[in-house]
Amino acid sequence: MSVQTADNIRHSFVVACFIFKFSKNNATPQVALFRRSDQVRTYQHHIGPISGGIEANESPIQAAWREINEETTLTPNELDFWRHGNPFTFTDTSVGRKWTIYSFGFRLKSQEEPSNGALAIEIDWEHESWAWYNPAEILDEEHFGGVPRLAESFRRVFFEIDMNEQTSLALQYCLQELKEDHRSGSHELTSIALRGFRDVLVNLKCDSTPWITARTAAWHIWKNGRESMGSATLNALIGALDDMREMLDRDVISEACWDQVLSVVDHHLEYRRKMPLRIKQSFVTYLQDHYSLSQGSNGSQPPQTLTLLTLSASSTIRDSILDAFAATSIPRLDLHILESRPLFEGASMASSIITEFQTKFPPSSTQSLNLTIHTDASAALASVNVDLVLLGADRISSSGSISNKTGSLPAVLSAKHVSPNVKVLVFSGLEKVAPDTEAQHEAEENDPGEVVSSWLASDIKGVHLLGEMCDTHTRNANCTAQVRNVYFEWVPADLIDGYICENGTLDRPAIYAKAESVRMKASEYFSTV
Repeated sequence: MSVQTADNIRHSFVVACFIFKFSKNNATPQVALFRRSDQVRTYQHHIGPISGGIEANESPIQAAWREINEETTLTPNELDFWRHGNPFTFTDTSVGRKWTIYSFGFRLKSQEEPSNGALAIEIDWEHESWAWYNPAEILDEEHFGGVPRLAESFRRVFFEIDMNEQTSLALQYCLQELKEDHRSGSHELTSIALRGFRDVLVNLKCDSTPWITARTAAWHIWKNGRESMGSATLNALIGALDDMREMLDRDVISEACWDQVLSVVDHHLEYRRKMPLRIKQSFVTYLQDHYSLSQGSNGSQPPQTLTLLTLSASSTIRDSILDAFAATSIPRLDLHILESRPLFEGASMASSIITEFQTKFPPSSTQSLNLTIHTDASAALASVNVDLVLLGADRISSSGSISNKTGSLPAVLSAKHVSPNVKVLVFSGLEKVAPDTEAQHEAEENDPGEVVSSWLASDIKGVHLLGEMCDTHTRNANCTAQVRNVYFEWVPADLIDGYICENGTLDRPAIYAKAESVRMKASEYFSTV
C-alpha cells in the first residue's frame, strides 16, 4: 500500500519479515537474509529480509504471512510467529520513497534443518540467493550491502542486540511466561507482566541508556507477551513509567534512586492487588442503587431472587459476586455459568464459587445459592429470567466495546432476546481500556489441539481424520479442514449497560476519555523506541 505525498514522495507501507533458526546447542539464533535480484524495482542486489507492501484491507501480520509464503513457500506448518517490532518511518530520497516499516520475527519450528536450510526455504524470482547470518553481523554500513535501515528494522524485533545479557534474559523469560499462560485472566497476567518488568529493571543498573531500554522493554512486554490481553499491561506499564521517568532519564543514577525505581513497581503491584476490592464495592453500590434491598417508604420489598449469568473465569467477577450478595438482603442467588470451552474455565469458576460460598455462608444463613452450569450451546436456556449478565473484559476499545472470552456475544444476544429487561454489566479495572478500536485489534488464534483433545477423549467417531487433516498441510488438496480456537470476541458497546470499575459505574464517554489519555501516553513513551 502506498500514497503520494505533497512533496511528490511516495509513502509506502511495507513488512520486513525476519526468519530465525534456533539450535539446541546455541542460545543465539541465526537469521535468514536474502539478496534481492535485478528484477525487483528497488535495492537490486542488496541484502534484506523477506519484504513487501501491505495491500488494501490487509493487516500487517496478514501481509507478512502472505509475503513469506510467496517468496519462500513457508507456511504456519513450518513457521511460528515469534515477535513483532515497533513500526518506524524514514525517507530515502534516492528512490523517491518514504517507508513505514513493520518488522516481524518468525521461527522455524524444526531444529533439525540441514545446516544450509535448503529443505526449508525455496526462494522465488525476487531473490538471487540467501544465507544464515549471526545477528551481530547485521550492520547499517555500506560494506555490509544491506537495504537501507536493515539493522534498524532488525533490532526492532531482536531486542537482544541492544541489551546486556541479563536484561535480555529477564525480558525473554517474562515474554515466555506471558505467552504460555492460557489459564490466568488479564488481571493476573498484568501482575506477571509488572513483576517481569521489575526483573528487567533490576538488571539495568549498568545500562548506559536505562530510560530508553526500560521503555523498549515495556513496549515488548505489552506487544509481544499476550497482546490480546495487553491493554491492562499497557496501562500498568504507562503508570509505572510515569512515576519513574525523572529517576531514569538522567546521566547518573544513584543506588538509592534505583531502590526508588523498584519501589515504584512494588507500589503499582500493591495497587493492583487492592483493585478487585474497589470494583467489588462498586458492584455493591450498583445493586443498592438499582434494587430495593429493604422496605422503603413506598412499601417496596427487596427481590426474593437475584439471577445472574456469567461465563469463563474472571477473577474480578468471581471475587465480587458472593461479597456483593452478602451485602444485600436478597434471600436467594441464582447463578448461571456457561462452561466456557475449550478449557472449561466456567466449570472451574463454579467450583471455586461453591467452595467460597460454603465458607462464607453457614447452613444457618438466611441466604442461599442455586448454581447451574450450562453448556455453551445452551446460552438461551441459561438466560431465562436473568436479571444481570456479568462479563469480564480483557480489553475495552475506545468506543466502549469489549473483548472477552468467546461465547460472550452469544450469551449477551441470547439474554437480550429471552429476558428483555436484562442489564449487561462489564466488570473491569480502567486499566483494560485500550487506545485503539476493535478493528485495529488482531484476533488471537490458539492451538486447535485444545479443541480436538476433548473430542478425542470422548472417542467421537471419525474425529481422528479431522485431526490428521488439520495437522498435515496438503498444498494441492481439493479438500481441506481447519479447527479454529479463537479465545476472544467483541461485544459491541450498544449491548452494554454499564462498566463496573474501581471508580464506580462508568458510561461510554468516560471510557472514551480514558482511551484518549492512554493513546497520548503510549505515543509519548513508545514512538521513539
